[in-house]
Amino acid sequence: MSGPILRWRVRRELLVVKAVMALAFAVLAVLNLDDPRGAILAGAAALVAAILALRDLLAPVRLSADGEGLVLVRGFSGSRRVPWSEVERIRVDSRTRFTSRTEYLEIDTGEEIFLLSRFDLGVPCGEVADELRAFRTGF
Repeated sequence: MSGPILRWRVRRELLVVKAVMALAFAVLAVLNLDDPRGAILAGAAALVAAILALRDLLAPVRLSADGEGLVLVRGFSGSRRVPWSEVERIRVDSRTRFTSRTEYLEIDTGEEIFLLSRFDLGVPCGEVADELRAFRTGF
């Protein structure tokens, strides 16, 4: 693996927000011990936020590219190397629902489709798609 390597990662600010949310919900659960339903709900929210923060901590780099191909996060913190020869298409899927626009970077290998959001990449999906296409043609 020689040559330049491109990496896209979860922004640290997002990790901090998730960790603070986990702590806030945990405190809320403790403060509501006299209300079992409220404590369970707040505890569940704390657990979900903590799991999401842990994933960001264990696998902050969601996508990287080098001369050989891509490395994509798969599952909670695993990864998969995809050679450039297996990448059939790189595109951005945009959808608008209820005045909210969502974008996903879609990497299609023919057998699998990897979807990454702006939150996974730290930058707009269109920028990453353009960089990947330009980087790929350089090899």
